[in-house]
Amino acid sequence: MPSGENLTYLLLIPVAYLLGSVPTGIVIVRLLGGVDPRSAGSKNIGATNVGRTSGKLPGILTLIGDLFKGALPVFIAFRLAGPEPLLVSLTGLAAFLGHLFPVYLGFKGGKGVATACGVMLIISPIATLLSAGVFVITVLIKRYVSLGSILAAASMPVFLSFLTRGKPFVPLGVAIGALVIIKHRENIRRLAEGRENKIGGKKD
Repeated sequence: MPSGENLTYLLLIPVAYLLGSVPTGIVIVRLLGGVDPRSAGSKNIGATNVGRTSGKLPGILTLIGDLFKGALPVFIAFRLAGPEPLLVSLTGLAAFLGHLFPVYLGFKGGKGVATACGVMLIISPIATLLSAGVFVITVLIKRYVSLGSILAAASMPVFLSFLTRGKPFVPLGVAIGALVIIKHRENIRRLAEGRENKIGGKKD
């Protein structure tokens, strides 16, 4: 690659991280009014907690914003380099890590499900839809958002491995899936103890 293109690629990765670091939920509740998600509910900055503590509209807007900040840098990476697995993977991972470890919040971020979904939606819409199906079915049957998120994250690299366009991105799917599961470790503990909050259930 020409040196100019290399510079563009090198700049894209930190820009993706900085975009991923934007705390969408906090920005939304400050603009619309609401509770700082870091001080209420699960104290997570993601869409689920924003929706629980500040209402449906802030929750939906947070979800859209978190999806967007994962999707946009990956879309740009595809436009710059085509289906180049390494650049696209590093860009997507940078945006995802930005949400998990945001520089603007002292590296204390969310669990990354929506941002990961945005990343994967650009890389493989089919695999993303299949994983979303796993999430929806799990939540409908078990009524645990956390369990749905964990199983969807675990299923993503499996679905990618069966798709021609997705195969080069299996390592990214494994890395993101593992990090999502690790970030849900407290939820896993509560699930094992029977203390995890259910949709429509009494909040613990």
